[in-house]
Amino acid sequence: MSMTTEPTKRRPPASLEELRKRRPPLRDYLQADPETITLYDRLAVWITRRVGTMGFFLLIFGWTALWLSWNLLAPKPLQFDPPMAFVFWLFISNVIQILLMPLIMVGQNIQGRQAERRAEHDLEVNVRAEEEIEIILNHLEYQNTILIAMLAKLDLNIDEIRDIDEIRAETAP
Repeated sequence: MSMTTEPTKRRPPASLEELRKRRPPLRDYLQADPETITLYDRLAVWITRRVGTMGFFLLIFGWTALWLSWNLLAPKPLQFDPPMAFVFWLFISNVIQILLMPLIMVGQNIQGRQAERRAEHDLEVNVRAEEEIEIILNHLEYQNTILIAMLAKLDLNIDEIRDIDEIRAETAP
């Protein structure tokens, strides 16, 4: 790895403090959505979160098992939904599905908007980190230029330095 011994004129890179002064502060993506979230929206998100749980599945499963087994195994006078037809059970199940489907879609849309805001925030953080890394790299290049200039003043050629371990051994206490 050979480098030229002639130092190039470089101006010092911008400091991290200068970068922080130039950029706007991060937005808090957890603040309320610019579009106001209504009570109905909050209700839809609450229901969406609850319906998507194992507890809700077990509740529906238990209700269905209880309904079907009662109407199959109970004495004829106590059965309220004729076995093998289960018309009332199908009606109630369809009403639940019809009501939950659009409600879940509303809740998912609201959750999707928040996820988009979180992704925009993540992008902003990543762009800032990239700028900071670029400043660090510029500082390293600037330090490298200074070191090359120091070597040139000492009449040392980088190509003459054989191994960095030898330098470490000489400077070790």
